[in-house]
Parts: sequence; C-alpha cells; structure tokens
Amino acid sequence: MKKIIFSALSAFMLVIMVLSSCDVQRSNTTGWNYNDPDYGGFEYVDYYGQETGPGLVLIEGGTFSMGRVEQDVLYDWNNVPRRVTVSSFYMDETEIRNVDYREYMYWLKRVFATYPEVEKQARPDTNVWRSKLAYNEPYVELYLRHPAYQEYPVVGVSWVQADRYCVWRTDRVNEWILIREGLLYKDPNQVDAGNFSTDAYLANKFQEGAYRGPGIEDLDPNIDFRNVRMEDGILLPRYRLPTEAEWEFAALALIENHIDERVFHRKFFPWNGHYVRNDGQKEMGMIMANSIRGKGDMMGTAGYLNDNADITAPVDAYWPNDYGLYCMAGNVNEWVMDIYRPLTFEDMDEFRPFRGNEYRRKTLNSDGTIADKISEPQYNLTDIMYYMSKLDSVVRNMNPAEIALLDQIRTNLTVAKTKSDERKWEEVQIEIRKSVELLKSPAAEANIAPILLAEFSKLSVSMPGQLKDQRVTDEECFNRRNYNTSDNINFLDGDFESSTSYDSGTRAGHTSGKMYYQGNEAKFTPRGGNDMNSMINDRVRVYKGGSWNDRIYWMVPGTRRFLDETQARADLGFRCAMTRVGSPVGF
Repeated sequence: MKKIIFSALSAFMLVIMVLSSCDVQRSNTTGWNYNDPDYGGFEYVDYYGQETGPGLVLIEGGTFSMGRVEQDVLYDWNNVPRRVTVSSFYMDETEIRNVDYREYMYWLKRVFATYPEVEKQARPDTNVWRSKLAYNEPYVELYLRHPAYQEYPVVGVSWVQADRYCVWRTDRVNEWILIREGLLYKDPNQVDAGNFSTDAYLANKFQEGAYRGPGIEDLDPNIDFRNVRMEDGILLPRYRLPTEAEWEFAALALIENHIDERVFHRKFFPWNGHYVRNDGQKEMGMIMANSIRGKGDMMGTAGYLNDNADITAPVDAYWPNDYGLYCMAGNVNEWVMDIYRPLTFEDMDEFRPFRGNEYRRKTLNSDGTIADKISEPQYNLTDIMYYMSKLDSVVRNMNPAEIALLDQIRTNLTVAKTKSDERKWEEVQIEIRKSVELLKSPAAEANIAPILLAEFSKLSVSMPGQLKDQRVTDEECFNRRNYNTSDNINFLDGDFESSTSYDSGTRAGHTSGKMYYQGNEAKFTPRGGNDMNSMINDRVRVYKGGSWNDRIYWMVPGTRRFLDETQARADLGFRCAMTRVGSPVGF
C-alpha cells in the first residue's frame, strides 16, 4: 500500500515538474533560469519577427544579375552584368513627398529655434528649377510649399540632406514606438539637445525628466526599471538610403518571374516587357511611367496626355511593380548610398555589395565611457575646406572687406586643421564656430558673408542631442584581417596600390606619382588652391531610376549616373530603406 501511495505521489510530482517547466526557460549551457530575478534576472526575449516601419514594404531578397540589360549607348562600361545576392530589406513604398520633407523642416525649426542654421541646412534648393532658356520661376516659388504639390516627390535635395533626413526619421519613428508602448511620455515642447535620439537613449544619455517615461521593468534584482535595450527587439533598425544593389533589385522585382528558381522572363523595366505602354485590356496603351516619350514631348497631346504629367507626378500616380513599389522608373531619379566608381561591378562583393564604407564609432571619454550628447551643431571641417577651395577658384573682384573676411576664415580653418591632425576634436569645433560667429557679426560688411553663412550651415553634420562619433582610427584597425583602415571608399579602385603612384609614391603621403582620383580631399592653403582634376572622387554618389526629364533609356534599373553629394537637381529625389533582421521572410 505504501509503495502504491509513493508511486502515485512520485507521478504527481513529476507531472507538476513537467507543467512548471513549461513556464520556465533555462539556459542550455548553465541550467540557470532565464527571466528569473532569483537567478540574476538574465532576460530571454521571445521574438516573433521585425515590425514593418511606417511607409515601408518588405523586399524579399535573393540572387539576381545586377547591371546592364540594354545596350551601352554611352560606352561607359560601368555596369557590366554581375550576379550578386541581396539580403531581404525594407524600402519605402513611394518616393519621399514634399509634405514628408516639410514635416521634417517644421520639426527642425520648432525644436532648434536657438540654432536656426539646423533648419536652414535642411532646406531643398528650389533654384534647381531654373533654366537659362525656360520660364520655371513658378516652380521655384510654389513646388515645395503649395498644397497642390504636397503629394509630389521632393526634389532639390542633396545626398547629404537625404542622409540626414534618414537619421531624423529613425529617431522620430523609434520615439513614436516607445510612446505607443507606454515607455515614453509625449513632449511636444522638447528643444535643442533635449530632443529624443535613439543612440543617446540606448546609451543612457537621454535623461530629460518627466519626458523620459517609466521605462521597462528590469528583472535584475538590484534595479527596478530601465530603458529599452536593443536586446528587447522593440526599436527598429535605422532608416537609411538603399544601396545601389538593393535599389536595382527592388526595381526589377523578379519575385513573380521565376519557377523554382529559374527566371523565365528577364526584365528591362520594373514591369514585364521591353516596351513602356500598358498591355492590359482596361488601360491598354497608357504610358507606364513619367518620362520623356520623344523630343519635346513631356506629356503628350492636349485631350489625351500620354503620362498626365508635365513635370513630376504624385508619388503613387502609376502602377506599382511586383513588390508594391511605385515609380521605380520615371517621375524622379533617386539617390542611393554608394560612392560612384566605374569599375565597382568588377570589384564588389558577391553578397550585399556596396562601395562607400567609412567605419565610425561613438566618441569615448578618457575612461572608456561614451561621451555626452552634442550640445551645439557640429561642423564638418573637411567639407568646409573643400567648399572654400572650390570658392577660391571662382570668386572675382572682391572688395577689401570680403578679402579680409576670407583671410580670417582661412586662418581659423588652418588652425582647425592643425587641431584635427592632433585629434583635438572639441578645439576643431571652437575654431570653426569662430568663423561662423564672424559671419553673423554686423561687422562683417561683406556681400559674401550671408552666402558663406548659408553654405556653412549646410555643412553641419550633427544636430544637438545626438551622440558624438568619429572615424575608427588606424590604431584600432591595424591588427585586423578584414580591414586595416576606417576609410575603404577607394579600396581596389583609387587607393595607393591601385593607382599609378604605386611604384613612385609613398604609402603615407603619396608624395609623387598620381592617384587615380586625385583631388578627393581639397588641399587648403592660406590663399586657397586645390588639385581637383576629376569629376569622379570620394564625394560623388550614384543615382538611378530615370525621371520626368529623361528619355526611356534611363528608366532601365541597371543604368547608373553620379553627382556630387552636395549637389541637387529638379529631377532627383529619394526614398528610404531599412535592414531586415533575422529571417529573410519570417517563420
């Protein structure tokens, strides 16, 4: 009888242990419980997949033949076909609209009232609409601001401005997610360095009083609440510009053109067929995208407009491709992340190809902790010197006040360059701000002062509230196998080994011979001067897609062109992308 009772009790205890074990997750290597304060509180998150951010569409990745599918009519030989693989990622369903970009400028103006240059650096160049032999002044005045164009793609935005928009959008979306989850309070009155930054929040540098919110319960027995961590899977990865490979892959949308991995219909355009008219019964003969059909034909004949757009069109005005993306051909060209090189397709990796890596890290204090947030706008010394070197080659007939002003700015920048060589980053900013304050001063009786102030504002690289960052130093790279310098833009195409100075120059200084893309860094002297002799340098970025102002040829996704990252055009806009983490399609 005792044996029967003991066996029944043992069975009952076993059932209890099995049931209880269903609620307790344990480490496979230590046996310690996860998510248990009695065992230290290490947290294991049941992650069910990445949330799709506002405005995004999932692009399932895969392999494809990147590059030319048309004849190379320009004989550039810059897009020789190459098979590569692209990971899954997210991309904006449409191009960024005027209303989207005005929301960005409004936020900057409201939050950074103390630093008006922050909002000024974001303003699109509306003068891109001007043409010497056309009357386009109405677009200069109305296109960005008038509600009639609010659903149209923003233009006149440089690559640098588009990249900064991505940073801002990342912070606003993650701020919204935290507010939605009840982990952050709304604060429409945040100003200057008190604004929310994802990086500052993750580094516990965001301590803005009541706005901070209750946080999330911490299972560490010694801590009550904490900020959300990346390990929680709540915050989204960064919005960014797509790489050239990602953009081309998304534009082609081969997802519906294969059977068991065999692509049976190779595309010229984002739609099937080698023509640009719709072949469906309902809309047969309608132009598939906004472009120039022929010489002098921007929109067709009155009464039957072929694409119903004289310049740009609303961002969802035409048929989406098989990924659900609108206007991946025509309407406006689009910036991508890559630096342009003619031979990139020969050199690039087979997996996630990209040229333009410049590795950076957060700035650290002397004790190894992350430095505090930026309290004032930070300026890019290299960009300012580059601009000044270009300016010196075109200025004419300056008055004495202008000459004195430019000489003082050159002196300040020379000192700043010396401080930069010594890695005294704070002192670099002090010297640059001396020039900025000089331009703001009433004593600057020079017609060129407001022009320089506007250009310097465009060259601020970080908003107050963000964390400081810097290039990874060569000392941090020297013992690595996968890279040995932070700047890999010129790897295999423009670096020391790939240039004509390999036999005659010196690795450190390149004192003789000639580099392929000489002039990438402006050589600033007290009276200016530079050695720029190539349109291709470390500041030119790729753009793709064709536009309202292009012939059909440029709507082929494999075509590529380039432009200086600080320049803008009336037929050039952008859309954002985001990395897909984990499974390419979800489980």
